[in-house]
Amino acid sequence: MSKIRKLYYFDKKNAEEMISFLNNSSNDTYINRIMFNPFLLLHHLIPLRIKYLPESFVLKEGKDIKGLITVAPTKNPLRQVEIQKLLFEEGSYEIAGELIQFVVAKYKAMGAASLIVRVDDYLPDLVKLFVSKCGFSQISYEKLWRIHHVKKVEYNKKLFRLFRNSDSKPISELYNEELLPHFRPLLSKGKREYQDAFCAGLTYYSEYKYVLDGSETNKPAAFISIKTSDNENYVIEILQSSWASIDIDTIIYFANTQIKKRKKRFNLFIKSSRYMQQGEVLEKAFLERKFECVQNQIVLTNSSAKIIKDGERSGKFTVLSQFYTGITAVNSKRRLD
Repeated sequence: MSKIRKLYYFDKKNAEEMISFLNNSSNDTYINRIMFNPFLLLHHLIPLRIKYLPESFVLKEGKDIKGLITVAPTKNPLRQVEIQKLLFEEGSYEIAGELIQFVVAKYKAMGAASLIVRVDDYLPDLVKLFVSKCGFSQISYEKLWRIHHVKKVEYNKKLFRLFRNSDSKPISELYNEELLPHFRPLLSKGKREYQDAFCAGLTYYSEYKYVLDGSETNKPAAFISIKTSDNENYVIEILQSSWASIDIDTIIYFANTQIKKRKKRFNLFIKSSRYMQQGEVLEKAFLERKFECVQNQIVLTNSSAKIIKDGERSGKFTVLSQFYTGITAVNSKRRLD
C-alpha cells in the first residue's frame, strides 16, 4: 500500500541514492541546503502566503521510497507555486501522477491559484502525463544557454544601478507589457513579485538585481537578474524594453563583473523565454555569439485561466529539474539508459 508524506531527515540516505545518479555537482547543495533545511519543520506549519522554502514529499511503498516531489513558492505563492523537482522509478508514471495530483490538491487547497512546471523537451511522456492526467496546459518554452567566453566591452557604469523596492512597480509593468498578449492571464506579475523576498537571507537561492536606466526617459530600459542556488552556477535573466536599444554584450559583461566580485570561478548561463516579445530576438543574438543551448524546457501550468494555444506536443529514475542537470536532448538517451 502506497502513502504520500513529508520528506523527513531520516529519509536522507534514500534521497541521496535517488539523486546521486544525476552526477551533478550541485546535488549535495540541493540535498543539504534545500531538502533538509533545519527550518522546514516549522515551515510546513506557516500559511502559504509567507512560505519561502521548497517543501518535499515522498511516496512510499512499505519501507521503500518510490518517488519524490519538491514544490517551491514564488515571490507571490498565493498566485503561483512551482514544481521544482520530480523523481520516480523509471516508467512508473502512475507514481508520478499520484505525486503531482497530491501537490496540486494540497497547494490549491492552501490558496494557490496555479502551479507551474518546466519539463525538459526530451521527456515527452512526462509532458503528456502533466497534460492528459494532471490538468496542466502547455504554455511556451524557456532555453538555458551556457556562456563560455565573455566579451570585454567599455560601457558607462552610471547607467547601471542596484534595484530598489521602489522599482518594483515600473519593472512589473515592463514585464507585463513585454509578455506576449495571450500569455498575460497566466504569467503576469504584480510589483510584490519583484520586491525582496520575506526572510531573503534564508531562501534557497541568492539573487542580485540591477536596473539599466533609459537614456531619454524615466522608465527603466532593462532589468537584470542574476540567480544562483549553489554559488557555482549563475543564471542571467534580462527583461528589456522593446523600445530601447540595448547592447547584450554590455549587459553580460556587467553581470559577469558583478559575479566576479563575489566568486572567482563559476559557470555562467543566460535564459531566454519564448513567451516574451523579445524572446526570439534574444535567441538569435545568443546563436550569433555561439552560446551553447544546454537546456530546452516546456513550460506548463495548472490554472483556471485559459489561453489561445497551438496544438499540444505531447538511471533508474526519470527526473524533472528546475536547473541544468548536464543532460541535453542530444545525449539524453545515452544518460537515461
